Amino acid sequence: MPNRLADATSPYLLQHADNPVDWWPWAPEAFDEARRRGVPVLLSVGYAACHWCHVMAHESFEDAGLAEYLNERFVPVKVDREERPDVDAVYMEAVQAATGQGGWPMTVFLTPDKEPFYFGTYFPPQPRHGMPSFRQVLEGVEAAWRDRREEVGEVAGRIRADLAQRAAVYSAGAHNPPGEADLHQALVALSRDFDQSRGGFGGAPKFPPAMVLEFLLRHHARTGSEAALEMAVRTGEAMARGGIHDQLGGGFARYAVDAGWVVPHFEKMLYDNALLLRAYLHLWRATGSALARRVALSTADFLLRELRTPEGAFASALDADSLDEETGQSAEGAYYVWEPGQLVDLLGPADAATAARLFTVTAEGTFEHGTSVLQLLADPEDFAEYETIRARLAEARAARPAPARDDKVVAAWNGLAVAALAETGALLDRPDLVEAAERAADLLLAVHLTPDGRLLRTSRDGRAGANAGVLEDYADTAEGFLALYAVTGDASWLQLAGGLLDTVLKHFTDEASGALYDTADDAEELIRRPQDPTDNATPSGWTAAAGALLTYAAYTGSDRHRTAAERALGVVGALAGRAPRFIGWGLAVAEALLDGPREVAVVGPDGDPATAALRRAALLGTAPGAVVAVGAPGEPEVPLLADRPLVGGAPAAYVCRHFACDAPTTDPAELAGKLGVAVE
Repeated sequence: MPNRLADATSPYLLQHADNPVDWWPWAPEAFDEARRRGVPVLLSVGYAACHWCHVMAHESFEDAGLAEYLNERFVPVKVDREERPDVDAVYMEAVQAATGQGGWPMTVFLTPDKEPFYFGTYFPPQPRHGMPSFRQVLEGVEAAWRDRREEVGEVAGRIRADLAQRAAVYSAGAHNPPGEADLHQALVALSRDFDQSRGGFGGAPKFPPAMVLEFLLRHHARTGSEAALEMAVRTGEAMARGGIHDQLGGGFARYAVDAGWVVPHFEKMLYDNALLLRAYLHLWRATGSALARRVALSTADFLLRELRTPEGAFASALDADSLDEETGQSAEGAYYVWEPGQLVDLLGPADAATAARLFTVTAEGTFEHGTSVLQLLADPEDFAEYETIRARLAEARAARPAPARDDKVVAAWNGLAVAALAETGALLDRPDLVEAAERAADLLLAVHLTPDGRLLRTSRDGRAGANAGVLEDYADTAEGFLALYAVTGDASWLQLAGGLLDTVLKHFTDEASGALYDTADDAEELIRRPQDPTDNATPSGWTAAAGALLTYAAYTGSDRHRTAAERALGVVGALAGRAPRFIGWGLAVAEALLDGPREVAVVGPDGDPATAALRRAALLGTAPGAVVAVGAPGEPEVPLLADRPLVGGAPAAYVCRHFACDAPTTDPAELAGKLGVAVE
């Protein structure tokens, strides 16, 4: 019989709706029930594409005997971390502080007052590798709650105080935004951590550093640093040629389990692919790399083909697991891996040998049971032959049981996709991508934006969820709208971005310090108000907001928005040299701030080829964070276009900083020169 999760909009919660565990969603009523019964709360946090979440569900949450024990002694609460990133952030911080590590599923035991007192991640059904079984954990926690309640309360109090102390670090006071020395120090620190032989930073597991790549490309554009460009190019190529990149269908897996990008953890997330699409587009723009261009287009096509929902937005993820036809069991990577014999059966001996060589399919394999993850370690000599083989393999793979899709729509991640698709469509002459970006943005307006101008975080099947938007939703959606304005010239997108950013200033900003919170001042009160300027899998809401505020100020001349961006960037200077891998987007925004950013006003009739040529030259410029406004002279809705006349009756471009402009030009080549590498 379905439990209380049956009416959820989250696919992850719906996966647990038929468990014998009597799950509650995160709600005040769950904690009221725990208080009434005098029992602790088991908080289990995961997400739909999480492999080990599925494993623990099958091993423990589907076990009737364990569920009976759990239901009698606890109030079990299930949370989708992608719907409630605020809940996830608060308790993950506690888990990492207590254990030195984190991950999902996250397992936390709470008092009825939401205070954590015992932590973990995945627990097996039987003791294994030094880990207790989940049943042993439950029994131990229940005994402590029953017999040592005062001690439990003391532990919970210490943890809550520690979390409050950590939060105070970010609000201790305003700092100046990072300067030239800070950004150079970040580059030096990244150089020390750079993997010279395999690209990327650090060792296994290796995550695609999309935000750091943006910083490196912007730093190169502003300073001419060859070291920055080399790290970006080598990392981009290594990822593109490795198994983390889907060589048949485009797009990227979440991360590689090894240091050489060979074997991925096969889940494919919207946010990763949106960020990497933009990073590869900008890599192509900076270098002209044919590989970067191919990767950008194939990633965009992956988004449209496999993640676009019927309503026109983009689903959250594809699962890592799918049905293995040979075993009849669900297995990680089954959809993606190949054996040499499969190539022979499909292509015949000659083409199979070519395919095996091209994609590094060997008898030993690179994955489990002698299977290989496809790689493309070098460009093929015959691209026509390669494309034929690739298409045949892709067609055959499409007949396999596909991974499940988490089809909820997350506002922030769709904002990232809107920005990436809009830019890619404009720069690579793919108007269908711009149209896709506009359609996704329209869905955010129709479903996620409330009449009072607030955002809801998620929707599914065109129906909004009940969860309030967090800072990254406002910031990334504004980023998407600003990119759409640059590409389409439709000023309504600029105005909508301004409305979202005004909400950021009103409800998410500490007026005293300029620090930003992840939740609004009128959001549900947790044991602490979450706040974190460092990047995770996506840009932090803090630095994403700083970037959008800076861009909006560049279009409008608003000192209020620029000052807010500068104050928010103060924390970046403190982290630039110590943890540059985890503040990549903040560093990228700081590059834009140091460069101006440059403001480009292109004035001319819509549809005029000369206007279009100037617009394209402006969009192709590599100046960090440059903004592009295109419209008729004196466009009243866009201050950057005001008082910018035609030149001799011809379309013209003005390159400005802080609304102080160079002499206008009518020559696209001259404009390109103004927006290229700027070596001071």
